[in-house]
Amino acid sequence: MAKMSKRSRALRANHDTTRHVTLSEAAQAVKKSATAKFDETIELAFYLGVDPRHADQQVRGSVSLPHGTGKKIRVVAFCKQIEQVNAALEAGAMEAGAEDLVKKVEGGWVDFDAAVAAPDMMAQVGKLGKILGPRGLMPSPKAGTVTPNVSQAVAEILKGKIEYRVDKNANLHVPVGKASFSTEQIEENAGAVIAAVIKARPAACKGTYLKSCAMSSTMGPGYRLDPAALTTQFK
Repeated sequence: MAKMSKRSRALRANHDTTRHVTLSEAAQAVKKSATAKFDETIELAFYLGVDPRHADQQVRGSVSLPHGTGKKIRVVAFCKQIEQVNAALEAGAMEAGAEDLVKKVEGGWVDFDAAVAAPDMMAQVGKLGKILGPRGLMPSPKAGTVTPNVSQAVAEILKGKIEYRVDKNANLHVPVGKASFSTEQIEENAGAVIAAVIKARPAACKGTYLKSCAMSSTMGPGYRLDPAALTTQFK
């Protein structure tokens, strides 16, 4: 078993893991507990009452964070038309192209954080599923990353639009900022994510949808939020 550091022991010494806190309290506490020597990522973790094995109970979508992610995002754009290529590059894409970009990814290049594609490129991009899929980089119409307006999609991602997707165990992890953010920025970003996840409830989901939710920093303890209160607040 890994030995807990003195810093981690001190953080957890007076931390009540059973108590629910408000979103505002969580934002303050998680910022205060982010004492590592780097700018820790603040994350929300959800446990949902869905069965991801069924297609009609998938929870997937995108949300724009009011204050961005605090991380420099590298975006590529798969598009054929020269106007789309130029517009994507002007919007901030690190690379844009068609067959040449597809071949580069086929060769093993995946040094980017997000990808968008024009609809007429999906026949080729679809062949990259085994490479992009496991890394969460596959463009998707539902997430808004397959669109004729490629440059707009690139700009939105760079401004803070992120994707989320439930895993096979019904868990969902979404970054909501950095420890260097103000408590208000963390709270507002988190609120946007919670609202989006609640809105994304599948019609086939029966019973309790939001079973648990917690906020934590990369190296800090988790602070539990009240699922019922969040559902009422953000429905």
